[in-house]
Amino acid sequence: MSDGPVTAYPATELKPQDQTGGPGLDSKLDPQANWTELEHWDEDGKPYLKEYEGRGLLKDKAVLVTGGDSGIGRSVAILMAREGADVSIVYLPEEEEDAQKTKSYIEKAGRKANLMPFNLRENENCKQAIEGHMKAFGKLSVLVNNAAMQEICNDMAEINLDVVQKTYQTNILSMFAMIKYALPHMTRGCSIVNSSSVAAYMGNPQLVDYSSTKGAITTLTRSLAQQLAPKGIRVNAVAPGIIWTPLQPATKGNPADAMDSLGVGAAPMGRPGQPIEVAGAYVYLASPMASYSTGEVVHVTGGIEMQG
Repeated sequence: MSDGPVTAYPATELKPQDQTGGPGLDSKLDPQANWTELEHWDEDGKPYLKEYEGRGLLKDKAVLVTGGDSGIGRSVAILMAREGADVSIVYLPEEEEDAQKTKSYIEKAGRKANLMPFNLRENENCKQAIEGHMKAFGKLSVLVNNAAMQEICNDMAEINLDVVQKTYQTNILSMFAMIKYALPHMTRGCSIVNSSSVAAYMGNPQLVDYSSTKGAITTLTRSLAQQLAPKGIRVNAVAPGIIWTPLQPATKGNPADAMDSLGVGAAPMGRPGQPIEVAGAYVYLASPMASYSTGEVVHVTGGIEMQG
């Protein structure tokens, strides 16, 4: 690859890789994603990485993160633990290896971790996830709806309708169930943060069903925010751009060699983002710093799509 942007994050060392058909594991990414280190610059303009330090923004809160075993969800779970929260993560049973790694990070932050292997495409599992969280921590301060899937299809005439239904059930319908069962346990000051996507705003010709679910999540966020504002419960979302996570190599139809140029040249910043670079937006929206923000979508896209 040609020289890329000056950065302390992996940008020019990306390699072909394939996790197609698998659960998508952080442990198999090479190079590894960055979940905890923020990029800083010294006086000579050279980048370096420094561990994220919490400031007690979520002290003694209890957070539930779906898709919290890897990628953006893992970074969100770790950062919220460093901000003082106990954290439940929901993940697929086949992602246990990644989930245990996330648990270790949460516990290193001095907080409790509650692991719940559930497939959220089943409504009853969503109910059990909320009940399991409440049994572990007795309160639910922040719900982060992050679990998602995608499969590439280049021809709408050939799209697999079973995959479309699975994508909708995973990405948006499970959010309705999680929120429905969570709300009886949420009070004034609590918040919900949903994972939308840049695809909701730009579209993606290879991911028509995925993109449309993310558009639905954006509208869900804006509509529910209006409904819950009188109760003092805030609802916001984050729209990530191209991020180095296992969702990419695990995407069916995504060629392995596409990963060695993921995000390169696709955005003004010239590289894919790292989970840590997105996770801070979730912390902000969940924290008192965003007390006057509801129905908002924070875009973290490296400049690939700019809201006017």
